[in-house]
Amino acid sequence: MEAPLTERHAGATRPAACDHKARDTSRREEAKMSEQTGVRADDPYSGRQPTSHERRAGQPWDASYLDGPVPWDVGEPQPSIVRLGGEGAFAGAVLDAGCGTGENALHVASLGLPVLGVDVAETALSIAREKAAGRGIDAEFVVADALHLHRLGRVFETVLDCGLLHTFDSDERRDYVASLASVTARGGHLYVVCFSDVGPGTGPHPIGQEELRAAFARGSGWSVASVGPDRIQTRFDAQDAPAWLAKIERI
Repeated sequence: MEAPLTERHAGATRPAACDHKARDTSRREEAKMSEQTGVRADDPYSGRQPTSHERRAGQPWDASYLDGPVPWDVGEPQPSIVRLGGEGAFAGAVLDAGCGTGENALHVASLGLPVLGVDVAETALSIAREKAAGRGIDAEFVVADALHLHRLGRVFETVLDCGLLHTFDSDERRDYVASLASVTARGGHLYVVCFSDVGPGTGPHPIGQEELRAAFARGSGWSVASVGPDRIQTRFDAQDAPAWLAKIERI
């Protein structure tokens, strides 16, 4: 999800106690993994290249989750995801790309669907696993690079991206779209919720509708069914931020 912002609105939810436990567990797991994989313990990117967002922020995604709730984590699934679920949009095996602490993935899993949430932030995934266990929801969360999803060795009928696409620059976006195609079954569906450039109150790194459509242009393996206005709940604006909801089919 998006970059951390220092501004938080007064109604922001405080982190649950399990979040701190998950962060401590994540640090121990990270140290253990570095010994097993040969990745330097002092490498904050775990051997991968930092994304354009991480270079701008000067820190890896995982660092965003170490000191309390991040601005894009509102402690519940996004209304657009709840609405899509109610419309029966999710079917078969579901992938949540850039799942963060798992609220959207957990909501979809609560509908009885097999869900895999992936992220590069191990701290966020530890929190997601704690939530799943505490709520008795069967959902899987693993570390994975969204630019190389083929490494999962799995195929999904439905893919969800809530707040990841807009964090990539144009080159990364091209690679990301190809990465998504590599794990989505033909005839499957992708739902993208991202910050819109139609203000006021736009979120960080908003993108235009044409820019969004261009990312899934002819030859990309995708066909854009629709792009419409929506909202994203955040901790930095009580009025929510303008967003696009794109419905896209794998062809």
